[in-house]
Amino acid sequence: MTPPLFLGSEIYRGSSYGGWHPLRIPRVSTAMDLSRAMGWLPREVYLTSPRAKAKALEIWHTPEYLAALQQAETTGVATDEMKARHGLGTHANPIYPEVWRRPATAAGASLLAGELLKDGGTIYHPGGGTHHGMPDRANGFCYLNDPVLAILSLRRNGAQRIAYLDIDAHHMDGVEHAFADDPDTLLISTHEEKRWPFTGALDDAGIGQTYNLPLARNLNDTEMAHILDHLILPLIEQMAPDALVLQCGADAVEEDPLSRLTLSNNAHWAIIHALKDAAPRVLVLGGGGYNPWSVGRLWTGVWATLNGHDIPDRLPPNAQDVLRALTWDNHSRGKSPPEHWFTTLRDAPRPGPIRPETQDRVAHLAARPRFFGS
Repeated sequence: MTPPLFLGSEIYRGSSYGGWHPLRIPRVSTAMDLSRAMGWLPREVYLTSPRAKAKALEIWHTPEYLAALQQAETTGVATDEMKARHGLGTHANPIYPEVWRRPATAAGASLLAGELLKDGGTIYHPGGGTHHGMPDRANGFCYLNDPVLAILSLRRNGAQRIAYLDIDAHHMDGVEHAFADDPDTLLISTHEEKRWPFTGALDDAGIGQTYNLPLARNLNDTEMAHILDHLILPLIEQMAPDALVLQCGADAVEEDPLSRLTLSNNAHWAIIHALKDAAPRVLVLGGGGYNPWSVGRLWTGVWATLNGHDIPDRLPPNAQDVLRALTWDNHSRGKSPPEHWFTTLRDAPRPGPIRPETQDRVAHLAARPRFFGS
């Protein structure tokens, strides 16, 4: 069996949205460095992500928006028109030195993944998962929508039935915008209720193939296992997709500053383990995650799970060095991080009761008539 491939790039190490932005932290580079320190990322399974050309992105994004994004990188500023029409130069979507090259690199990897998976396999692209981007504007830290581009690339390369699962703490508004009317794309999103972008209500169903599960704060591992067993797995098994795209945002864990969900990283890895063989083509993307230690540890564990590696109770010294070198400026939790953020990948499990609202919402979605696949 061909081993999974890891698509990465050094551009994530050398770029930042700015010293005040939640995405000022290193994320993909930490997963790369930790995976190498563990001996899990030999050269033969690592590919450097290409940078997509603007013309290739026109399969979903408008030429006007792509031109504006490139202009913003060249000039370093967004005009009033760019801000009004394209959402560029805002607090959420600032202009920074790599504002075109970085998202174009993530998009290039997602487009390439569709081609590489033509005959099957598994690809991990932690720099992807920018699920808020819209055709003509930046949205929610996302300048391009690489999950949409990945799905379109998979379809262009022979996958007809595609399942998209999004376990980010924030709703997949851009992906739903693209595929809410597509019977061959199953959309499943678990996300915190009453949180930006304030979309993805329980009864927002597209044409019947969209399953939105808004979740109350303090979601625990037991509840996520219930969601996996009673909603996610049955839907994907019934569809029997040609390809599965999983957006594995790391912001639903307890340590993340931008949500009030309280999962441990074990919950994410359990989903990866359950679904890694659910389709002949599997693409796992990153997404949100705004604590440098929790996102780096979680995403490294995703790569380990995809490969069947055992996650040790204690990291070797060279892996600990990667984590000890991280900083989290301008956040209280960065001042005195707990020791286990340096010495382990695995969080302590966070079990709990399956609350009535979780059970009722899962049952509501599970009981809906199924309408997907042609």
